[in-house]
Amino acid sequence: MLARIDLRGSALPGVRDLAGLLPRAATDIDSVLATVRPLCEDVRVRGAQAVREITARLDGVDAEDFAVPPQAIRAALDGLDPTVRAALEESIARVRRVHADQARTDVTTQVVRGGTVTERWVPVRRVGLYVPGGLAPLLSSVVMNVVPAQIAGVTSIAVASPPQRDHGGLPDPGVLAACALLGIDEVYAVGGAQAIAVFGYGAGSCEPVDLVTGPGNVYVTAAKRLLRGLIGIDSEAGPTEVAILADDTADPVHVAADLISQAEHDPLAGAVLVTTSEALADAVLDLVPGQVAATKHSDRILTALDGSQSGIVLVDDLDAGLAVVDAYAAEHLEIQTRDAREVAMRVRNAGAVFVGAWSPVSLGDYIAGSNHVLPTGGCARHSSGLSVQTFLRGIHVVEYDEQALAEVAGHVDALAHAEDLPAHAAAVRLRQKP
Repeated sequence: MLARIDLRGSALPGVRDLAGLLPRAATDIDSVLATVRPLCEDVRVRGAQAVREITARLDGVDAEDFAVPPQAIRAALDGLDPTVRAALEESIARVRRVHADQARTDVTTQVVRGGTVTERWVPVRRVGLYVPGGLAPLLSSVVMNVVPAQIAGVTSIAVASPPQRDHGGLPDPGVLAACALLGIDEVYAVGGAQAIAVFGYGAGSCEPVDLVTGPGNVYVTAAKRLLRGLIGIDSEAGPTEVAILADDTADPVHVAADLISQAEHDPLAGAVLVTTSEALADAVLDLVPGQVAATKHSDRILTALDGSQSGIVLVDDLDAGLAVVDAYAAEHLEIQTRDAREVAMRVRNAGAVFVGAWSPVSLGDYIAGSNHVLPTGGCARHSSGLSVQTFLRGIHVVEYDEQALAEVAGHVDALAHAEDLPAHAAAVRLRQKP
């Protein structure tokens, strides 16, 4: 469990070589494309009937219509445990507060007299938001996807989540209740790759969307890859992961609990401790078995912690530790060190950073106000998590008057001929007075 990688006593390799040494789940999206492609094509060609047959085959639910009736959405909210409702309402309020500050405003730049460029921020017209319902029904993902879309100004929002046999073929009631709280009344009981195909091509009463966001399994990810271009996507999310950078001031009870909490998501979840303290590593290894035994999903957690995607990395000092976590580029990164905020501000690559003993990843999953839809698999080196920006497009509006164009006609002419595109130059020259 949590195999050790000892990087002490020698110079660290380069970033790419270092990343290759670190634990990480392998997700072979290409291996499932052969399964996903005909499934998506079937939905494209046969629409709702294909969705019905695929859902019956894969989910064991045979429903004539996969659109969730509005009354079922309202009933889910009416039946929601009051403590869960209060927690969802607080989560919504905090996520709205954080994401409201991400709203963009149009900016006009006067380049020269008579010449301006305005950057307009325009929301996507229609989005499809996917909410997983396999090992865990992620009702919190409803909040994380819907709120930034609403703040961005998206006016047409559809949610899809897998049907549950235990709930009459409807999505999880908590997912439906979260939709009701957010005013979402277009919900579909369809999961997996077929849900992405429904969003991409349209089927039944679901009209095609322009953008799909939300986490999912390898089949969902493969479908997003397949349909990318027809639709926009947020990312190709892989198994979830946490890295913890810790020194000898960290509480091993906290560290063990946080590694376990992320491993609870999925047998492929990654849990990595990077530490300068061998004593901390030993203490965490001693604590993990007891904590795992005391929790519900112990088999799933043990599989994740025993896997090649999880481990403990020993480093000489915090500088080396920062190099390691930057090379790893974790979806979630906890900093449990002296001067934790100062250390956190030196991090370059992470989906989200959780600072100090009292900011565990679980807080961010639900109610910190941050977004929990984050880049995985090292994609935090180049990508950001879900935000209001995900649902906006910047459009440059160029407006030059006659004099402003005349002043740069010579430059256009020079550059157009340098590129051997004389018609570009002519389009400007013919506008000039003789």
